[in-house]
Amino acid sequence: MLRVGVHTSISGGVDKSVDRAYQLGCTSFQIFTRNPRGWKASPLKEEEKVLYKTKVRRYGFEGFNVAHMPYLPNLSSPKDDIYEKSLETFINELRRCEELEIPYLVIHLGSHMGSGFESGKKRLVGAIYKAVESVENSVRILLENMAGQKNNMGSRFEDLRKLMDELSGLEDRIGFCFDTAHAFSAGYDLKVKSGVRETVEEFNSLIGWENVYVIHLNDSKHEVGSGRDHHEHIGLGYIGEKGFQYFLEYDFIRSKPLILETPVDSRRGDIGNIAMVWLLAGVEPPKEVFDRWLEALSEDDVDMEIVKRLM
Repeated sequence: MLRVGVHTSISGGVDKSVDRAYQLGCTSFQIFTRNPRGWKASPLKEEEKVLYKTKVRRYGFEGFNVAHMPYLPNLSSPKDDIYEKSLETFINELRRCEELEIPYLVIHLGSHMGSGFESGKKRLVGAIYKAVESVENSVRILLENMAGQKNNMGSRFEDLRKLMDELSGLEDRIGFCFDTAHAFSAGYDLKVKSGVRETVEEFNSLIGWENVYVIHLNDSKHEVGSGRDHHEHIGLGYIGEKGFQYFLEYDFIRSKPLILETPVDSRRGDIGNIAMVWLLAGVEPPKEVFDRWLEALSEDDVDMEIVKRLM
């Protein structure tokens, strides 16, 4: 069975994210544990922690629930005030994941802000070591490849390898999250079969797919090598349906949690994107997933057309 889902809202309580994932027919899902656009976070309430963990078990999401770091932290920043606040947030997120029994925390690698890759690497690696020393738990920190924006860390696979080498000895605490839109924007051509094969093989030789624990499956609003990070509906962007079909041909990719960070608009909703992944992977969804889709959609809903293609 595919483990595919979306990023769900925690509005009304973190446990409500699990209900939303279930109602959408997700078989995995991702959340922010707090407001992603601020520095401060309210402590998690005991009741919502219990409800979150209970619902994760009830709906079969154990091991397939993911948290993502907030937007503001920059763990590669040369500015001491930003760096210290980012590190504090990072440590706090690891603790919150432990409280919620979330196995994975995805982190953006940040920007060296013109100080250079080596300087950024020193900051980032130092932050990871400090966080692991401060929080001794089983939460795995996943380094996400970036989209090639100016001064960003970890857009090229060889740079991810350099970071991996610096973190040797932390194999039980770190791993990677592979983002398709980011790789595409960074210059890895996932829209053609040969490009997918070359990308998969290069990543495997430098990092190893066994070290990837989550995949962010996103299409791109911009052409390959654009260096711009704008996600698009699955199959409607420049990667396209064929690109995702080629990418999802690999068993070791299909076996990982596939998290969509796609838009919701008049063209398609979350269910449409989730259903499209099942369709392009050539895998039949379980009946209970179909039932939840049909319960959520009306006959004239824009997503119903994709669901019908799976029937």
